[in-house]
Amino acid sequence: MNNQIVRNQNLKLLAKDLTKDYPRSPRETLAGYVIAARMRLVALRRLFVQILVGVALAPIVSARAPAAQFDQSHALFDKVLKSFVSDARVNYTALKAHPQELEGYLAQVAAVSESDFKGWSEKQQIALLINSYNACTLRLILDHYPLKSIKVIGSFFSGPWNQPVVHLFAETTTLSAVEHKILRKDYSEPRIHFALVCAAKGCPPLRSEAYSANRLDEQLHDQAKQFLATPNQNRVEASERVVYLSPIFKWYAGDFEKKSGSVLAALQTYWSGKATSTDGFKIRYTDYDWTLNDQTHRVVTNH
Repeated sequence: MNNQIVRNQNLKLLAKDLTKDYPRSPRETLAGYVIAARMRLVALRRLFVQILVGVALAPIVSARAPAAQFDQSHALFDKVLKSFVSDARVNYTALKAHPQELEGYLAQVAAVSESDFKGWSEKQQIALLINSYNACTLRLILDHYPLKSIKVIGSFFSGPWNQPVVHLFAETTTLSAVEHKILRKDYSEPRIHFALVCAAKGCPPLRSEAYSANRLDEQLHDQAKQFLATPNQNRVEASERVVYLSPIFKWYAGDFEKKSGSVLAALQTYWSGKATSTDGFKIRYTDYDWTLNDQTHRVVTNH
């Protein structure tokens, strides 16, 4: 698959977004038509950006291997994260001004065929899916930036995780589908919940590096330790015999229980310097902060 074919494939996917029938409200209300129009406007903007950055990306894309030889180091996305992410916060202002490498990485992901993907190792597959989820989340935020929270995107009937923003295996899909219909369904790896970042401060930290198969276990282990070391979200209060946990462990308790028998058993190994055992402790859940994980502190009045 040559570079021009890759670019054409991605432009065709974006053009398809422009012409598809987006879900409106059940009664075809004015609000429903407005939602559909806004979604088409976002798709048009992304199509325009793809055309504009095509020339700028030429040296980047031309240097990469075909889909069958996908760059398993995820170097382009790694560069994006190292350039625009610091202490789990994103410089969205700068990234919106310079989206070329993010667009280039998303083009690489879109060029991977499902048959090639199925020939990869499990760790290669998981790394690709986590990185594409996080990259598409960044792209979704850029399409609507500035904003206070990812939750303002979309509508009551079609929230941010149900927007058609993921181009994967020659199809346009959603963040929700990547998480629930692929990652959670096909892999017994609850640690994905430490790595999928929904652009909120309550999420696990967004790393300043891409995930890669050869370091996946190390990275996921480190993510778990980092996330559990944030006391406003997760902490052990031995004197109260209570473990305070992020709501993530309530929403996805089944994934951790399936692997380890219980949520607390799954987390025991990560409680560095904490109580040696949380047997018999109660679980209470902390509040989830949906504020955008933005480096800047701008005042947003239009969302």
